Amino acid sequence: MPRQADPRQLQARLAQQLHDMPAGQAPAWLAAECAGLRLLLPLQEVGEIVEHAPPLLPLPHARPWFEGVLNLRGQLHGVVDLAAFLGLRPGGGVPAAGHLVALHPSLGLHCLLRVDRLAGLRNGAQLASLPRPAARAGAPAFAGELYDDGQGRTWQALRLAALARDAHFLHVAQPLPGPQ
Repeated sequence: MPRQADPRQLQARLAQQLHDMPAGQAPAWLAAECAGLRLLLPLQEVGEIVEHAPPLLPLPHARPWFEGVLNLRGQLHGVVDLAAFLGLRPGGGVPAAGHLVALHPSLGLHCLLRVDRLAGLRNGAQLASLPRPAARAGAPAFAGELYDDGQGRTWQALRLAALARDAHFLHVAQPLPGPQ
C-alpha cells in the first residue's frame, strides 16, 4: 500500500499552487482521482481535506459505498467511498485508502467523500470544455461538464451541491429483503 502523504506536505503543496497561480486565474477546482476517473470538485463546494481521520464506525445495513460515520471536531460525518458510489469499484469490506474531502458546510450535509488521490488545483485557463456526448443526456444532475487539460486527459466535473441533494446519495440504508 502506498504511504500516505504528510498532511503538512499536502497543505504546503496546495498553498504553493495557490501562490503560483497568475493573478486573475484563481483556481476553481480541486482535482481528484477515483478508480482511474479524473474528477474536478468545485472549490466553493469543498470544505476541508481530512488526512488523519478519527476511527470510522460502520453503520449496520448501509449500502456498500457508505463506509460509516466518524466524529470530526464534535460533528458526526458520513463517509462515502466515491468510487464505489459511482459504480467504479465494489464497495463494502475494509474502507478504501485515500483522502477524505468534506462537503462545504453551506451544502447542509455533514459528509466526507473518500477519493483515491488528490491531484492539486486547476483553474479555467488550464481546461477546455468538451462537447457533451448525446449518451450523457441521461447522466445524473451531479455529473457536470467534461474538460480536457491540454495533455490529452479528460476530467469530469462533479457538482457537489447537486450530489448533496441526490436521492440515491441521501438514502444510505440498504433496502431490507422482502418476504421470500
